[in-house]
Amino acid sequence: MVDLVVASLDGDKAEDIVVVDLRGKSSIADHMVIATGTSSRQVGAMADHLTRKLKEAGQHVAAEGLPQCDWVLIDGGDIIVHLFRPEVRSFYNLEKMWGITRTVAPAGVPAAGSFPHAHAPA
Repeated sequence: MVDLVVASLDGDKAEDIVVVDLRGKSSIADHMVIATGTSSRQVGAMADHLTRKLKEAGQHVAAEGLPQCDWVLIDGGDIIVHLFRPEVRSFYNLEKMWGITRTVAPAGVPAAGSFPHAHAPA
């Protein structure tokens, strides 16, 4: 499912995709994916596309935050996805909570810890 999520987000031009391996650290899910969209419209479109793809793959999916699309949480069972607008992601800084150092690179340059080297250290 991680590959499906990352491919969907990458295809929708998500920025700074980070995958956190939660196995052995939390019982909420096996993986958490965090990504940024440049606008509420892009966040909403990414959430819509990803929700459909997860359902097509047989996952039970629930989503919250769709009306505003500042921060959309998608619960795909073993995978949790957080989609943010940039300033909302910076404010909540979920990576810090999981001990991941996130550096923001200029547009077009992958940031440290980002896709394609998205998996955080175990």
